[in-house]
Amino acid sequence: MDIAHLVEQVRVTPGQPARLADRDPRAKLGLPDEDATKAETAEIARGIDVLQDRLYAEGRRALLVILQGTDTSGKDGTIRAVFNETGPLGVTATPFRRPTEDDLAHDYLRRAHIAAPRLGTIGIFNRSHYEDVLVVKVRNLVPAEEIERRYAQINDFERMLTENGTRILKFMLHISKERQAERLRDRLEDPTKYWKFDPGDLEDRARWDEFMAAYEAAVTRCSTAYAPWHVVPADRKWVRNAVVARVVRATLKEMDPQYPAPSWAPGTYTIT
Repeated sequence: MDIAHLVEQVRVTPGQPARLADRDPRAKLGLPDEDATKAETAEIARGIDVLQDRLYAEGRRALLVILQGTDTSGKDGTIRAVFNETGPLGVTATPFRRPTEDDLAHDYLRRAHIAAPRLGTIGIFNRSHYEDVLVVKVRNLVPAEEIERRYAQINDFERMLTENGTRILKFMLHISKERQAERLRDRLEDPTKYWKFDPGDLEDRARWDEFMAAYEAAVTRCSTAYAPWHVVPADRKWVRNAVVARVVRATLKEMDPQYPAPSWAPGTYTIT
């Protein structure tokens, strides 16, 4: 599949509304059949490993991959499918759980900045600083005028990272309410998945429309030319994984990291 056409289908054009209701969570986006797509995604994951090795050796730039989505949208599964082939030395995944007392004693972007990838690496945010205009907004944890200021602050933060060598990719894993119900039931029925279930997930589910409105506002307000949002259909896991893998690989190819030239003259040394 032509990567430009794929990106065009999922990218949120800066300055344009995201219109989540117009984006089908079950869309296949013209990808081949499931088995062929899974095989190709596995091959792409191996290609990401090669490119990441060059990025690490170069040591001058970084890639930040942000994964947002409601419960059961597949953030963990996406990380496994796309990055499991990648050498652990140059990849860091950071889950953004409920903020600690120390987190709350600082500005809300502090923990995102601490977790931002060092040059030469890929950083993955499993949830992110966007929780502070999503959960915080829906639950009315701060005044509305403060949420309004945060959109611009987040854009400024991401611009600063970009201008200092970090490329940013943002993916909203867009799952339907019906598919979420199926996956939540699965967690209740499978003892190996009990640990994934939190009764609080049902409270958030009861406010589905509010969360969708908050997501639409965040994605619309914070999709920029330097840090665009991509709304990825997530009802089909193989489509979700395929889209993220393809966009990540295409971005790394565009960055074109190179192994650095040695500071010594090859061919002048022998090992005895």
